[in-house]
Amino acid sequence: MRRGKNLFLAALAAAAGLGQAAAPIARSTNGAASVPDFSGVWAHTSITGFEPLASGPTSLTNRSRRGITSDNRQLVGDYTNPILKPQAAETVKQHGEMSLAGIGYPTPRNQCWPGGVPFVFTTTGVEVLQQPDEITFLYYEDHEVRHVRMNQRHPAHVTPSWYGDSVGHFEGDTLVIDTVGIKVGPYAMVDWYGTPHTPALHVVERYRLLDYERAKEGLARDAKENFQVQQNTIDPNYKGKHLQLAFTVDDAGVFKMPWSATMTYRPQVTEWEESICAENPHKYGTEKDVALPTADKPDF
Repeated sequence: MRRGKNLFLAALAAAAGLGQAAAPIARSTNGAASVPDFSGVWAHTSITGFEPLASGPTSLTNRSRRGITSDNRQLVGDYTNPILKPQAAETVKQHGEMSLAGIGYPTPRNQCWPGGVPFVFTTTGVEVLQQPDEITFLYYEDHEVRHVRMNQRHPAHVTPSWYGDSVGHFEGDTLVIDTVGIKVGPYAMVDWYGTPHTPALHVVERYRLLDYERAKEGLARDAKENFQVQQNTIDPNYKGKHLQLAFTVDDAGVFKMPWSATMTYRPQVTEWEESICAENPHKYGTEKDVALPTADKPDF
């Protein structure tokens, strides 16, 4: 897999402005609090996963560690997590055994496929373009884009798509997004550990702006679990507003119960660069290589 980095396409970034700080809560003309403005570029400077909650049903962690944090070079999901049904646990275990054997397995990220929800949450940055009737999410890796229709209902019959049908509304200062109809593709998984999902997958997201003191707990859970990368994209001394996503995943075909986790973002202070995923012609393990067109010499 190859990734090239150039300046992010201006057509996608212009609406929100790069590297801007979190916007304050808007005020209506009569002085009453209105909906908050989440517009801007937000960084989540860690991989490979979500921020597991301190208690209750929550996301998988990596059984392979690099000191305290997850070892992103070995993806061995905790198949003993009680949220998993037996078949799903076996799938996660098989992926972990491949990783321990030094065999990389395909994921949406390394195969340049759409990640879907909630897999796409694991990207290291997101730009939010907020409008009254639609909120658009631009994810840092691979030009992934989601459109959320505001104050509408799901259609009676949802046509499955890579990011599903997402509808949102505000509950006070919280943006609530409900997503169903997420397509099951050849590399469909909800996390980097190969946890599968079915067409019944249902994800609810809740976004809030938090003061630093309230955001610290999520940041600490992230630092404990995930390997920190791209620290240069944030201001380490920043103590202003943070954006936190708390989400719940429900899929009766895979999980014994709904489970929840968080993602806590800080404003990105550097210019957003383009991150491109190029298809890898080499398969994993003993499988034959993909028959992609190749050339003996470049065309230029």
